[in-house]
Amino acid sequence: MLKKRDLNDCHALYSLITHPDVFPFVRHKADSYEEFLFLTKQTIEAEERGEIISRTILDEWGTPIGTISLFDIESNAGFLGTWLGKPYHGMGYNSLAKEAFFQEAFYELGIETVFMRIRKANVRSIKAAEKLPYAVKANETRPTLYEQLNSEGNIFDLYEVPKDQYTFHLLRNNQSAQEENTLLEA
Repeated sequence: MLKKRDLNDCHALYSLITHPDVFPFVRHKADSYEEFLFLTKQTIEAEERGEIISRTILDEWGTPIGTISLFDIESNAGFLGTWLGKPYHGMGYNSLAKEAFFQEAFYELGIETVFMRIRKANVRSIKAAEKLPYAVKANETRPTLYEQLNSEGNIFDLYEVPKDQYTFHLLRNNQSAQEENTLLEA
């Protein structure tokens, strides 16, 4: 489902990122394939320096379909950026990618909090964030950060995924699955 970023995936990803339903919402915009290749190389180098975490999202056949990254990492927290190619919207890949990414970020890489800054105009991403049972809308609980994000106008909503909330979600789901198995066996 996820793999480290690789220059070999750039051709497939660039053809997906240029779609008008995707391009406006991508953090690092590239106007050409060469620029996308350069930005990907910079991303790989930034990860090697510990500044970001970035993965390529793959479908079940191993085809690159988007990316998921944690930017601006500071004090074991960072901002999530995810995009999927238009043909893969609405197929469940977003939540699967987030689950895999959070597992790695929280339990292997020491991240404690993942923030999501989502443009209020990006209804698709807001709906996706609100479907996550472990995500919390943080406009009011993180007022300083919310105001910083919106210093140029009321553009973004802020969501937060704390490691403890995510862990609680996993434990609750694991317990529910065990209870369901017990009922099925009885």
